[in-house]
Amino acid sequence: MQHHFQCTACGKCCTGMLPLTLDEALAHAHRFPLAMVWTVVRPGNASYDMTSRLGTVVQVARRKSVAVLIVPTAYLPPQLPCPELTAEGLCAIHADKPIRCRAMPFYAYKDENDQADMLLPRAGWTCDISRSAPLVYESGKIVDRTEFDSERQKLLVQAPILKAYADRIVVSVAGIVGKLEMLSKQSGGGRLALPFTGILPRLPGADLSAFAAAQLPVLRRYAEQTVDNRPAAAFHQYYSEAIRRLESLV
Repeated sequence: MQHHFQCTACGKCCTGMLPLTLDEALAHAHRFPLAMVWTVVRPGNASYDMTSRLGTVVQVARRKSVAVLIVPTAYLPPQLPCPELTAEGLCAIHADKPIRCRAMPFYAYKDENDQADMLLPRAGWTCDISRSAPLVYESGKIVDRTEFDSERQKLLVQAPILKAYADRIVVSVAGIVGKLEMLSKQSGGGRLALPFTGILPRLPGADLSAFAAAQLPVLRRYAEQTVDNRPAAAFHQYYSEAIRRLESLV
């Protein structure tokens, strides 16, 4: 089966959370409020094997394990646009935008043969999927896989760091396994946002003071934007707690 796709630069997809690489998270700490987002994937899910490879596997009960994807993330509420989206709906950092943006519409966290649903625009998006748009996906294969392969390679390189971080969190943070087990019972799995500072000690060259100087103003700005915003209450709580934690560390 053939799939056609072309971006129309409508900017409609530039809202909400944005997965980043570890290097990108540090480089964009002055732009995005950062979190380490843990997403639980149950056995039997089409993404289970890839999640296990890019993340880790956690035993949550005596005979039950789940795969957990751990992603450095620009942690934005779904209703808020990317801070680098211009009034015209264009990317203000196009030359330096994250690999996740450049690899769209494909998603390197999923197998190549499981990409068809990524080519279906969501409601309100104006992506061109007509026959006149370029052919991008055929018989479960990506036609031009340059950016997909680049993103996948970056994810594989950082996977050991994320696994070591996750394994440490699982044994050192009280209640984390119980939370993951609860998330595994939700339909489609669930996600948990943890402070980005937890990964900093594992990043060579990462400087806590420099990170705090870049990240604190961003967290404070988003905490102000989401105060008394009921749909974004969980995000506001995260920003407030991340501020307190980061301030205590520096």
